[in-house]
Amino acid sequence: MQPTRQLILDYLRSHGEATVRELGDYLELTATGVRQHLTILGQEDLVASREKRGKVGRPALVYALSSQGEATYPQSYDLLAVSLLDEIRERHGAAAFQQLIRSVAVRWAAPHVAALTDASAEERLEAACQMLRDQDVIADWERVDGAYLLHQRTCPYPEVARHNAAVCVIDVHCMREITGMDARLTECRVRGDECCTYRLEPSRIASIR
Repeated sequence: MQPTRQLILDYLRSHGEATVRELGDYLELTATGVRQHLTILGQEDLVASREKRGKVGRPALVYALSSQGEATYPQSYDLLAVSLLDEIRERHGAAAFQQLIRSVAVRWAAPHVAALTDASAEERLEAACQMLRDQDVIADWERVDGAYLLHQRTCPYPEVARHNAAVCVIDVHCMREITGMDARLTECRVRGDECCTYRLEPSRIASIR
């Protein structure tokens, strides 16, 4: 990242938002210079702007980090998720922990299941893939030997999965809920495989509740 643009991102992150004038005062740059940097940051989807109306005159543009800009800074979500999972298991025991995992899977799948009452197996598989794609996961499926293989080629929470396999179990249950088929995780990125692959068999209806 070019140093001046990094300073702009840092300022926006610490102050929430800023005008061109405020950034110019901070950076000791002209308004034209600041706008040039903001244009580049906007093209990279790192900042967004909105109009802020004052009492008189034209509304001023104020700039803030976009969600993608926020994502360039370190997050502690992985540490929080791992700590919460470990604490729940220790406090409530394995049986309650497994029930919690199933409940989370049902919750995740519910918005998709509602629209799949009369759907075919293929439509349900595509819905499962779309749910993953909505999380920016690369996913696809194929039919092999009378069963289906759903390939999850990227992981939305790799660090959490490395520390606690519970999230992988949640995904398996979620696949069962959405597809209405039995699902087994036959390959897993955490174990060193190229992707996470679920084998789904239409002849064996899943019962996870």
